[in-house]
Amino acid sequence: MSTEDRTTGPARQSNRSGPIVAITRWMENLGETGFAYLLLTPVMLLLTTIALYPLLRTFELSLYQNVLSNPEFVGLENYVQLFTGTADSRFPGSTTFLPGVSTSGSFPFVHFEGLLRSALAVTIIFTVVSVFFETIIGFGQALVLDQDFRGRRWVRAAIIIPWAIPIVIQGMIFYLMFHPSAGFLTGPLSDWGIIAGSNTLNDPFSSLLIITVADIWKTTAFMALLILAGLQSIDRSLYDVAKVAGASKWQQFRYITFPLVLPALGIAILFRTIDAMRIYGLIDSVSGCTTVPSLSCMVVATFDTNRGLAAAVAFVTAGIIGIAVLGVIYQQYREGF
Repeated sequence: MSTEDRTTGPARQSNRSGPIVAITRWMENLGETGFAYLLLTPVMLLLTTIALYPLLRTFELSLYQNVLSNPEFVGLENYVQLFTGTADSRFPGSTTFLPGVSTSGSFPFVHFEGLLRSALAVTIIFTVVSVFFETIIGFGQALVLDQDFRGRRWVRAAIIIPWAIPIVIQGMIFYLMFHPSAGFLTGPLSDWGIIAGSNTLNDPFSSLLIITVADIWKTTAFMALLILAGLQSIDRSLYDVAKVAGASKWQQFRYITFPLVLPALGIAILFRTIDAMRIYGLIDSVSGCTTVPSLSCMVVATFDTNRGLAAAVAFVTAGIIGIAVLGVIYQQYREGF
């Protein structure tokens, strides 16, 4: 008889009840959903650490003045100055963080002053307008590309070209297109009253309009590709059943296409919103941050002189992006996605 055969009683029982055996049995008793979350736990912990540490470090830096030379703990003073307007003198030009607000007895009762000089207002306006038009145009492009027609592969490749152009080159293209003396679009658009005729790139409204159009031109392809992925995941047999039932094209879109593509549409809007809130390179290459301020522009402009204030602006920007992300996630949760 071998040694293993003679191992009986308490010794064999202890081998079957060790910690490894207990963990193995616990894992075997998990359901499919629980086991999937267990496998994702290491990745989620790693991503949380990578994302959370810079955010906490940024918040820590925002509590100090003179971060590099002689750090001085000031608590929430940077945030108080930021939201009360006392920190506006530290920003270049006439840039402010918040727009001025005044009230009156006539409609619309609340008036905003210096709206296009406010980095927060400009960032929100740019994000809302650009993401809205990119979603509409990208949705239309995705619907066209989802159809079977000759040369569809070439068309798909063609719409990616603007998205593949580097931001600096894109900015220089639109800079030359709308330059007051060399731009071929400045004259016609100024005659129609759309942009300023002189000093086009130094006018806040004209520059913001040009930058928004440039962003829509570049990143609409990104929205189209993400939405197209959602469209191609829809079961085609649903359309066959709808045709047999006598549903029109509009009814097929309303009751099949749009509801089933909403998850992909929500993800596309989420990604574009996050990216649009961080706009900097396009502004700097077209007109400059003193003409069209954004939150990222404020961070860059104050980084050398007051890194505590720059960290406060960066943390507020991250908070706004986080609120937008949670809003989209909550909306998808309500819809059952």
